Amino acid sequence: MKIAVIGTGYVGLVTGTCFSETGNDVICVDIDANKVKRLSEGEITIYEPGLNKLFLRNLKEERLKFTTDMASGIKEAEIIFLALPTPPGADGSADLRYVLGVAEQLGSLMKGYKVIIDKSTVPVGTAEKVHAAILKSYSGEFDVVSNPEFLREGVAVEDFMKPDRVVIGTSSDRAKKVMEELYSPFVRQGNPMIFMNERSAELTKYAANSFLATKITFMNEIAQLCERLGADVDMVRRGLGSDERIGRRFLFPGIGYGGSCFPKDVQALIKSSRDVNYEFQILNAVMDINEKQKLHLIPKIRKYFNGNLKGKHLALWGLAFKPNTDDIREAPALYIIDALKKEGASLAVYDPEAMNNVKAQIGDRVSYGENQYDVLVNADALIIATEWNEFRTPNFLKMVTTMKNKVIFDGRNLFDINAIRELGFYYESIGRAIAIPANNNYHKKNP
Repeated sequence: MKIAVIGTGYVGLVTGTCFSETGNDVICVDIDANKVKRLSEGEITIYEPGLNKLFLRNLKEERLKFTTDMASGIKEAEIIFLALPTPPGADGSADLRYVLGVAEQLGSLMKGYKVIIDKSTVPVGTAEKVHAAILKSYSGEFDVVSNPEFLREGVAVEDFMKPDRVVIGTSSDRAKKVMEELYSPFVRQGNPMIFMNERSAELTKYAANSFLATKITFMNEIAQLCERLGADVDMVRRGLGSDERIGRRFLFPGIGYGGSCFPKDVQALIKSSRDVNYEFQILNAVMDINEKQKLHLIPKIRKYFNGNLKGKHLALWGLAFKPNTDDIREAPALYIIDALKKEGASLAVYDPEAMNNVKAQIGDRVSYGENQYDVLVNADALIIATEWNEFRTPNFLKMVTTMKNKVIFDGRNLFDINAIRELGFYYESIGRAIAIPANNNYHKKNP
């Protein structure tokens, strides 16, 4: 099939690459000439495990192309994906200017029947707005379909190639047949292609992400109780997760969720609810609790240092909002850095992929290490904000000989409490007991 993808951000690039991998001819369109040039020359512009191999293979086979010319990009396309940004406004609503602006452009360029697919996360009713925008200057046949993405950063290629389900919102039998043909290679193992009306598909995406955000937030609330009641959140999590009605996923406590999806989608669903005079009280609480959870380690750190962080030098591992991505949008690490800097601490930070993005955003407010051990030199304590695999089994002997104090504040519960205590570390995590070694005199003097 001949496909155009408008927008080469995270969703657009993954979508275009994965569709080309199944033999389709894909042209990705973007207004950023520099990005298009880099992509055309084989330089991938995002970090996503497994994507580069597919990208280079299909670029070489000329099934995947890039252009800034909208007219030539859509000329032969049977299917046009809109993978455009929908940034949150001040009131939490999704900004549709890019989606609707491109829809109007399409109306002035289209010839013959095409299926226009909303791949961006958009509010209920957007398919109708896109339809109306195209009709301003096009009177031919076309259909607008809602086909929300469910890609997890870090495993997006696997999610696309082997989806749990494909949600398709359309009221057109003709569009339904096109979508069935398009996605048939991806659901050969029997995972469902679920057809529904456009509004239901749009709401499904918001409902899914908001539910997962709620599940994470609930577990963080349980962790708060564990710390106060002397329970262990890891044990509680295993007990909960063994119930098949609940499941094991998204039950890991931590320092809050971030990224481009959960925060934005929760806000957008709250705003959509208010627009129809319904107050989504659970999501209000989820959003408030998550903002506080990002700073959950700060009182622990402050207390350890007897309320005075001025002049303390702290190391921080992990800047991305989650492992296997360079995405720092709404990353808890950035909130932690800001809070600690305000209290007079200095920070040395390391992340395997996200440091360039952080440098671009906050510059030299912190120092950056070449590796995870560089930042530990003369550190009064280590803070862990992202659960990269390489942080799970570090060289503890090297840490002991490098750090000024053997103190760790872990926002992702990477280490076994008893093992870390035996190594002589003072260790605080989320929802678990504090590991205090017998020789930790500093904490005894500063309770």
